[in-house]
Amino acid sequence: MSSVETLEVAAGLIFQGGRLLVCQRREEGSFPFKWELPGGKVEGGEGCLDALQRELKEELGIEVQSAKEVFQHNHLYQDGTAVRLTFFRVDRYRGEPANLAFHQILWAEIQELGKLDFLAGDLPLIDQVIHGEL
Repeated sequence: MSSVETLEVAAGLIFQGGRLLVCQRREEGSFPFKWELPGGKVEGGEGCLDALQRELKEELGIEVQSAKEVFQHNHLYQDGTAVRLTFFRVDRYRGEPANLAFHQILWAEIQELGKLDFLAGDLPLIDQVIHGEL
């Protein structure tokens, strides 16, 4: 059995008026133009919530004040990258989300989420959001 290093990733669900904030990756990175929830890798010494707070400040310029873990799962991408995704519902934050790191950001209607080309690792969570389970 080969040992695959698993990347820890924290991501946030930010809702506003029945819409969810989603982000489209830039062309020059991995998985170009795929949609995702904002967040990123957990750095050494960080907890998942700490990573979420840091990443949302870097990517969107907001300060998370309150967030609750709502879903976690593991995903293995076709290139062999293994990730453990921890999703948080962001209940309160300071500031207005701004696009600091993406091709574009979008407040998407829940019923429209299925039409966006999301990263495979986000799909189980997106499915739950669409079906009103979160």
